[in-house]
Amino acid sequence: MNDDAEQQHPAQVNTGYAAGQLAAALRTAATHEDPDTRRRAEERGQKWRAVLAGMAGGLLSVGSRTPVAGLPAWVTPEVVRGGFATGRPSAGGPLLAHEIAAARRAGVPEDRQALFAYFLSEDGLAELCGLLDSGRYEIGVPEEAALLTVAWLVRAGETDAALDLVQELAPFAGRLRFAPRPADRPAPGADAVHRSTVAEARASLARRQPRTAVETQREALAVWQPFSDELLTHWLEVTGEDGWIRVPQAGRGHAWHSRSAALLARYRDLARDHTLCTKHRSPKENLGILRGALEDVVAGRQLGPRRLGLLGNALTSMVRRRGLPGSERHSALRREQAAQAALPSHHALARLVHDRLAELPAQDGIAEVGPFVAEVSGPEAARTGLPAGAAIPAAVRRPVEVALSAPLGTLVERGIVPSAEVLATFVPQLVAAATAQAHPDPALRTLAAAHYRAFRSRRSLLLLNLERQVRAEELPWVRAVAAHRVDGEAGDVAAAALRQLGGLAVQAFPGTILPNPLVRELSVLARQADLGAPLVEELASDIFMGTFTPKFLSSARVAAELLGGGSLYERYYAIDYRALRNLAIVEAGEAAQRSYGARTSPGFAELCKKRAAQLAPGSGGGSWVAENGTVIEQAQILTTHNLATLVHRVGIAPGSGWDELARRSFTTVCRLTARVHHNPRPLGTIKDIAYAWRQMLFQLSLCTPGGRARTLAWLPGETARHPWHVAVRLAPALTGLRQVAEGGSAREGEGRMLLGWSTGGHWLRPDPVLPSDVPVRPR
Repeated sequence: MNDDAEQQHPAQVNTGYAAGQLAAALRTAATHEDPDTRRRAEERGQKWRAVLAGMAGGLLSVGSRTPVAGLPAWVTPEVVRGGFATGRPSAGGPLLAHEIAAARRAGVPEDRQALFAYFLSEDGLAELCGLLDSGRYEIGVPEEAALLTVAWLVRAGETDAALDLVQELAPFAGRLRFAPRPADRPAPGADAVHRSTVAEARASLARRQPRTAVETQREALAVWQPFSDELLTHWLEVTGEDGWIRVPQAGRGHAWHSRSAALLARYRDLARDHTLCTKHRSPKENLGILRGALEDVVAGRQLGPRRLGLLGNALTSMVRRRGLPGSERHSALRREQAAQAALPSHHALARLVHDRLAELPAQDGIAEVGPFVAEVSGPEAARTGLPAGAAIPAAVRRPVEVALSAPLGTLVERGIVPSAEVLATFVPQLVAAATAQAHPDPALRTLAAAHYRAFRSRRSLLLLNLERQVRAEELPWVRAVAAHRVDGEAGDVAAAALRQLGGLAVQAFPGTILPNPLVRELSVLARQADLGAPLVEELASDIFMGTFTPKFLSSARVAAELLGGGSLYERYYAIDYRALRNLAIVEAGEAAQRSYGARTSPGFAELCKKRAAQLAPGSGGGSWVAENGTVIEQAQILTTHNLATLVHRVGIAPGSGWDELARRSFTTVCRLTARVHHNPRPLGTIKDIAYAWRQMLFQLSLCTPGGRARTLAWLPGETARHPWHVAVRLAPALTGLRQVAEGGSAREGEGRMLLGWSTGGHWLRPDPVLPSDVPVRPR
């Protein structure tokens, strides 16, 4: 949920939407073939009936922050699609199992009013304090944090605040759950975040169906291979050492004929029960030849020369390939195949892991993955039929691992966050973690984080008249401990989240441009932190209108503050940062004299166009999209596409050092350059190469002189670790970089400036010819 979201809807709420949703749910409940889908549809139908009944009876005021009569805004309502409240509170309903257990343990009546009174007693408060200290509790809805907050206030000596909170909760004590759910494991730490929830992990596991190809192979190994051995052994009984097949007459070889009929009867049973594998039905396959000949014999038909020839060839082929049944070679092969067939299916193991997750809160992550992906236990084996000790395969482990709740840096290290785009999705959780860190007391910090995670799952209401969604700070138990925050400033929380997120993006993905989704999230945090940190998006060349907003010039001015004065970056791209600073001062003065804010920066746009004409490679005559691209690229160069802002204004600094990031960026350059070879459409890759190259130059510019010199000397050797054409292609760019480092220009002699856009043929595009003295590294 976005607790800052404002929703606007027409002043009248159309009940036809709710009626349509009810009809759809009833139709699905009556007609769908899947019983689970029918059950879920029936539950949805009950909720929509409640919505319509509440609207008709005046119980519900749809569009209000307090949609349910008699319930204040802080009570979490049950909300269905479209923001409609059903009239039931999410923390209401029948007592849950842990509430019943708590009532029996305390010796009080099994109702919420009695439980509320118990938890305010000396024994009840002691129990709550024990949960606070152990962290072994779960908060599924925000209300379940209320009594823990009371206990914390009492322990902290804030008796008046605790009494005020109890007084506000008491009118609803008989209807709502205010106590937490005990848990076997501690709640995730205050700094823990997760990419997916338990509910999403279970849904992913539930979608895993048996793979037909795998199950077909399993059937072949477990059913048809053993039956084929039986047929082979049966025929070898009547095959002499000379290879001749001598079928006994029915009268004198009655036992063999009886076994023949029994084998065919069993074949028909197997074929009826095991239908995935069809190879045994083919008359051209060995099993089909053996079975067909046996059917002729049992039917009393004489085996002709052709049938005998096919039968003899099949027997010889089968013995030659695997050995005689019962031989060491044949037995070893069948043991291996039997073991393979006995392996449990991924589908069955996924169902087991799915069931293991059932007791965890659906909207949380998983604090400890290990127990849920452990080998099949003895009791589980007895219950499911899976072999005890069977390992959970990687494909089944993955949905659980992706739901790991841990510090964001841990998720990045483990590859759970594979890109900067995914990183952007963690902003709400980072704000939650940063908010919790504002509490110095560890128990309160853990409680605040658990509560915020539950609050985020509170669904938004349909609101009218520009009303605002309920915010976390409006909840009475949050207000009660607000004075115990050490900072209390949203700006500090946003700044901390911005430094963490921006620092991770720069360090984890050093050769990748910051994607627009991440830039937008960082921009929101930057505004909240009031750091004066202008962040700019990547513009689309096909809709670019030739203008830039003033924040592009502001961003370039920040880059000038950091990189001006002769940095490697400034000299490589031939930037006059002094002139750029003067331009920023002039345009800022002109804007101050106007009564309205400037919407564009004409001076910055003109500078980018001029630089594109001077520096962009190509012979001209390219498309207007390419021309736009060359101008946009110059804007990215002048602004460093947010790197300077993150370093100079936000204050990020990679722990591994700038020289390490520069090396990783160049490795990305080499990896991408390898993809250009024999690529009929390489221009997108060439742009990515230029992005990574620019990142590297920025990082080199912030290295110590010694670190920069060592990294520059390392670059040529890194190209040797890649295919030969990588070194050949990058040689002009490395020459240009070396010339700049030595005080010259990137475009002197054989040197080239590496840019991504071109209005003609790009110099990186032609495939190089293998020099005769270059050894080809074996694949």
